[in-house]
Amino acid sequence: MSEGPAAPPAAAGLLRALLAPLDRLFDRIYGSRWNPLYQSGNLVTLFLAVSLATGLYLFLFYQIAAPYASVERIENDLFLGSWVRALHRLSAELAMVALVVHLLRKLLQGHAHGPRALAWVSGVFLLGTVLLCGWTGLVMVWDAQALEIADLGARLVDLVPVLSQPLARSFDGSAPVPSSFFFMNLFLHVALPLGLAALLWLHVSRVARPTWLPPKPIRRFALAALAIAAALVPAGLAPEADPLALPGRVPLDLLYAFWLPVARRVSPAVHLALWVGAFLLLAAAPWWWRPRRAIRASTVDPDRCTGCESCWRDCPYEAIAMVPRTTGLARSATVARVDPARCVGCGICAAACAPMGVGPPGATGRDQLAELRDFLAGVRASGREVLVLGCGNGLAARPAPLAGEGVLVRAVGCAGSIHTSTVEIALRHGLGGVFLLTCPSRDCRFREGPKWLAARVFEGREAELHDRVDRRRVAVAAFSVSEAAAARREIARFAERLRGLATEPEAGFDLVAACARAGAEEVASG
Repeated sequence: MSEGPAAPPAAAGLLRALLAPLDRLFDRIYGSRWNPLYQSGNLVTLFLAVSLATGLYLFLFYQIAAPYASVERIENDLFLGSWVRALHRLSAELAMVALVVHLLRKLLQGHAHGPRALAWVSGVFLLGTVLLCGWTGLVMVWDAQALEIADLGARLVDLVPVLSQPLARSFDGSAPVPSSFFFMNLFLHVALPLGLAALLWLHVSRVARPTWLPPKPIRRFALAALAIAAALVPAGLAPEADPLALPGRVPLDLLYAFWLPVARRVSPAVHLALWVGAFLLLAAAPWWWRPRRAIRASTVDPDRCTGCESCWRDCPYEAIAMVPRTTGLARSATVARVDPARCVGCGICAAACAPMGVGPPGATGRDQLAELRDFLAGVRASGREVLVLGCGNGLAARPAPLAGEGVLVRAVGCAGSIHTSTVEIALRHGLGGVFLLTCPSRDCRFREGPKWLAARVFEGREAELHDRVDRRRVAVAAFSVSEAAAARREIARFAERLRGLATEPEAGFDLVAACARAGAEEVASG
């Protein structure tokens, strides 16, 4: 089968080496279906929502005229104040963890290039906005750590001569810190979440059917664990900020104030250069983290397009539009058109097209059938073989652990790009069964591959596996790259179920012609 649409850069091997042990550990604990690392993007929005809800409650009792005293009252006197404050703090920190994991995973998967550049750059700005939210939140407490964050941040602001007096003088102890500073800090802490909402919208603006939250079991588990952790680990209070106090040990928030030790030892100019350089480096990833293989955008053969809208509905990135027909045979009023600027080359449209008229070059349904016929030409079928068609971005990329006696493994780009006619042609050749191996649904590089594949095989979705095919001979299962042993056992169980089912090769059946006739009948029925 055809190669995947794009390959991550060679340097991705380093990231993979760092993340693979974590994936294996969490797969072993939770299973790939519920692995929270595969839900990192959805967990970001969940934790941010918790932080927003708890922040609104705390806002009602916060006073900018007495910041430390009001936080102290919330911590010690307010009903559930200590628990809500800890919940607010923990959810914000877990949102940062999930965001960093999400960025690393997307970088590893090569999702910072081409049509996905907008999502990547907006994600980098999301990271910066979350950091600013965290810093303003830490300053609101006005303890020793808050004073140092405010002082070092003010020195950065003073590098830009926009104020009549240096802002850093406000924290040298010569005069009380003006209440306008606390008002502005509070304003930013409240206003920045609005920016987060806009960035989140921009982040998914090129995605069809975005999912905002993890599945209910993971959501419930995460919220329960968060609530228990907040009860067991209170946020606590450090000593109140005092600019005249002798320097001592300052508490350090490792997720939001990790930069303090470096900032203490370098000049403000170097400090600013480090921040600007880091964010420019991340934002420029679409240019320096290019894939080794270019994206192959899908194309449409207007003579074969029936205007069924299936590819338009199934495209995960809204890269296909139905436009009035101006070329090709007059088979329908509209024809599909692919926008190369949005197409990621996943090939899911190829699997959605019954007459096989759309798909990346070399990976349309017709191309898949031709490649599979060439492969099967060297296979003498006995009715017991199992053909594993697996996602080339996942476990099937290294087929050796899956292959065995009577098991043939073929890798495709995304499992969602598999045209169901390839399943039928394999069974007509006389193989015992076809095992369709996908990535876990929330770890699919193209989001909806496993969903659409299962829908076409078992739920009658357009370009479906026809009723003439024995469903007992077809299986769909999802496994991560660390679950080779479990996948091998499932394939063996599938092969065991196939025993006793008689299979004979069928000849004289032109599957491509049958698909074309089906498309013509669909247009005629209108």
